[in-house]
Amino acid sequence: MMRQRAPGQAGSPAPQAEPTLEMVEQGGGAGMLLAAAALLGMLLSNSPWRAGWEALLHVEWGVSLGPLHLAESNLNWINDALMALFFLQVGIEIKREWLFGALSDMRARIMPLAAALGGMALPALVYAGINLTHPRLLSGWAVPAATDIAFALGLMTLFARGLPARARVFLTAVAVLDDLGAVLIIAAFYTAQLSGAMLGAAVAVLLLMALLRAFGVARAWPFLLLGVVLWWCVLHSGVHATVAGVLTGVLLPQHRDGGAGERVEHALAPFVSWGILPLFALANAGIALQGSLGELLRSPVTWGVALGLLLGKPLGVLSGVFVAARASGGLPAGYTWRLMLPLAAFCGIGFTMSLFIAGLAFAHADAAFDAARLGVLLGTLLALGVATLLAARLYPPRRRRRGA
Repeated sequence: MMRQRAPGQAGSPAPQAEPTLEMVEQGGGAGMLLAAAALLGMLLSNSPWRAGWEALLHVEWGVSLGPLHLAESNLNWINDALMALFFLQVGIEIKREWLFGALSDMRARIMPLAAALGGMALPALVYAGINLTHPRLLSGWAVPAATDIAFALGLMTLFARGLPARARVFLTAVAVLDDLGAVLIIAAFYTAQLSGAMLGAAVAVLLLMALLRAFGVARAWPFLLLGVVLWWCVLHSGVHATVAGVLTGVLLPQHRDGGAGERVEHALAPFVSWGILPLFALANAGIALQGSLGELLRSPVTWGVALGLLLGKPLGVLSGVFVAARASGGLPAGYTWRLMLPLAAFCGIGFTMSLFIAGLAFAHADAAFDAARLGVLLGTLLALGVATLLAARLYPPRRRRRGA
């Protein structure tokens, strides 16, 4: 029979530190802005201004530097360039949690790692099972595989105030590993035809960054300057350009008391949470429903994504926790299956990363792209509803006494 490990008992310790993620510090307000931006995108895509809005997203403009010239649409500048800054922040925070946060102890990594692996594998299997008879649609298998760190934690702060602080620690750890898995998936499975020359140039830039680290360079600007060059090389290599942001974030110097990584993280946090992510949601969440809602609701892509997030994600997380708990002799001290239920449900909130992967899995003119986005919205809303109900039932918020 599964049991909870007593405090001080050998085995995987519970991560005790509060999350240090800057995305968490932005709180529920940024999460609400993200949701409002997605709603506005939906309204614009189903309004008389739809044609003008889509034309604005596809206006092309470029920058030149000597013989180099890059021209992209507004939509691609958002998805390839601005989102690289979001992934830069993700890289910094993955490294910070790995070195100094909830994942800094090797034994403490076991439970969230198992939860993240289960939480990525089972949603993919749910999606693949629903779309098995449609081989062309199987490219969307990874859409429901990632948890949105900022959105999930922000919404948990708003709608599950009764959960203990350690719930944020565990969800942060799982979501960080989830994001790492999503980045690896993007690099491995969603790449265009590779350019050997550009990949070689990207490797050379990474080696220069490593040399800066080896010589003890502590300032951020040399790494960020090389990061721009790395972004350019990766953009033209066939690997998605946002991978350059993660790699730059991981290579920025960090130590327990701060460092270049923390300074960049502090500078980026409000810009990403209050600017880039809402702009990404505004540009990417809009689905034209007029005349097509019935067709989208009948699409296996819609329900593969929605059920992957709603059912596959929490069941995968719980399965991973169960396997890790059996292997290590029980849940970490302070954690119970009662707490794991709402946490697993909150992991089904996969907004930003799921929309991002949907844009890589399907052509934007393909009906499957709209179906995937609708599935993300439905799955996220349903997962939030289930998670909120579980949290309210199992951990009702304490009422303040009168006069307190």
